[in-house]
Amino acid sequence: MSTAAGAPAQSQFSPSGRPEKLRLGDVLVQQRLISQEQLQQTLELQRQTGKKVGRLLIETGVITEELLANGLARQMRIPFVNLKTFPFRADVVRLLPESAARRFRALVLEDKGDSLLVALGDPLDLFAFDELTRLLKRNIAMAAVPESQLAPAFDRLYRRTEEISGLARALEKDLGDAVDFGELTASVGQEGAPVVRLLQSMFEDAMQVGASDVHIEPQENVLQIRVRVDGVLQTQTMADKRIGGALAQRLKLMAGLDISEKRLPQDGRFSVRLKDTTIDVRLSTLPTTYGEAAVMRLLNQGAGRKRLENIGMPPEMLKRFREVLGRSAGLVLVTGPTGSGKTTTLYAALTEINAAELKVITVEDPVEYRLPGITQVQINDKIELTFARVLRSCLRQDPDVILVGEMRDAETAEIGLRAAITGHLVLSTLHTRDAISTPFRLLDMGVPPFMVATSLQVVIAQRLVRLNCVECAQPQVPSVQEQAWLSAMVAGGAPVTPKLGRGCSSCNGTGYSGRQGVYELLEMDAALTQAVSRSDPAEFIKLARERMRGQTMAHHVLELVRQGRTSLAEGLRIGFDMDD
Repeated sequence: MSTAAGAPAQSQFSPSGRPEKLRLGDVLVQQRLISQEQLQQTLELQRQTGKKVGRLLIETGVITEELLANGLARQMRIPFVNLKTFPFRADVVRLLPESAARRFRALVLEDKGDSLLVALGDPLDLFAFDELTRLLKRNIAMAAVPESQLAPAFDRLYRRTEEISGLARALEKDLGDAVDFGELTASVGQEGAPVVRLLQSMFEDAMQVGASDVHIEPQENVLQIRVRVDGVLQTQTMADKRIGGALAQRLKLMAGLDISEKRLPQDGRFSVRLKDTTIDVRLSTLPTTYGEAAVMRLLNQGAGRKRLENIGMPPEMLKRFREVLGRSAGLVLVTGPTGSGKTTTLYAALTEINAAELKVITVEDPVEYRLPGITQVQINDKIELTFARVLRSCLRQDPDVILVGEMRDAETAEIGLRAAITGHLVLSTLHTRDAISTPFRLLDMGVPPFMVATSLQVVIAQRLVRLNCVECAQPQVPSVQEQAWLSAMVAGGAPVTPKLGRGCSSCNGTGYSGRQGVYELLEMDAALTQAVSRSDPAEFIKLARERMRGQTMAHHVLELVRQGRTSLAEGLRIGFDMDD
């Protein structure tokens, strides 16, 4: 904001629509948002620091950004806009190039025909007004906005889709109609080559929107590039299918894979540095009808691991889980489909119990996050370094706690259960639908009933649900199916007023922003243990349902619906598959 203070201004605009020079301090005093004494103190502080008056007023807590922008809007008779909820149009926003938008802290909001409505972080900046008028070649009308909302708005609105499409076209031109293998290999080895710049832009865009995966998928006539955000795939760009081979080659080189092998699936990993963040990338390639498809799982090492109290587990369940983690022996299983957050829960558990007096070993495929003070082992099937083989060796390393990334087969499960019986706390995952079915999944794998009964301590089943965008959530009218599920779940309880995000710029029009786990926990007791040892699923299911009544994943998501944090559609998605 402008830094000067002086006599109160009476006129805010010249006949041409250009704002007259105003002094921010006087505007705020005239609006009675600050006192004359506060202004003088801030001006003295400005002389010492050189910072702008507006920034100093905010930093010292004299005024908030919203009040400051609102005060300016009233004084200058211009609209105040909340960028978090404004319905942007991409074609209008991009009338102003990204470099100019960031330089002048400006966003084009609306095309009014005879003029453009432009949001400015500093409506008193006459130089910015003149330069924007010149660049846009249109008359502009200004709007005031909280300045802190501009940077996230730039990141949301100036997605790299056009840049990625342009680089894809450049790569297509670079490759030409026919490129032999030697030329292609040389091309992807050049750091300035279009393929390298294309991949960098793809990664930057994916991290900017919080994507967990990037999918490169050759189709019959095009190459489809999509990103997964909050569990849902979004198309990033469609390109000429000829560039798919160059992208696959480059990724395989980065991951140290065999670039000459295109007939078999391959898996690898590499790291990329984006600004101040290191991203671990897990690469999987798959030969398809139209060429090699690639999927990359992105793991942000700088994001920090969640602690148990932050994963969304209900308080009573969290208390019981912590009690189990305090035991010296037994098996703890976290179950759910791929992408349900099992690894996050296990790492949060390890962070909870990791201590200098404990020896903790993990056996993973792959090692997703590095944990200080913990011995982590990466499985490698190519050299027969399997879960079972590593587990046997782990038991000779005098561990107190063992984490097994996944119990994939009977041998691994049996070794893990034997370790739990012989005085080790074992944490692992299993792919099952819910907590109740888990013990009998182990029996189906061929593990003896007595081992399951004597070692299994607790099963946690989980899913991830999308959370309503807090900026655009509003009361929802349920569909017939949603109302039926809600009525069945509430069963005469307190009425529920569901909410649903209508879609805004903050959530890229999806209505959702972020995800949270929903959980159910089944703790083994004497009766359940006896039912497992007798291989009596009917009795076990009956007893387990009694113990979990009102505490299933469906009930957890219902509570989130009741709080307005997620939608009925998400509740129905979780509840539909749960046998309540």
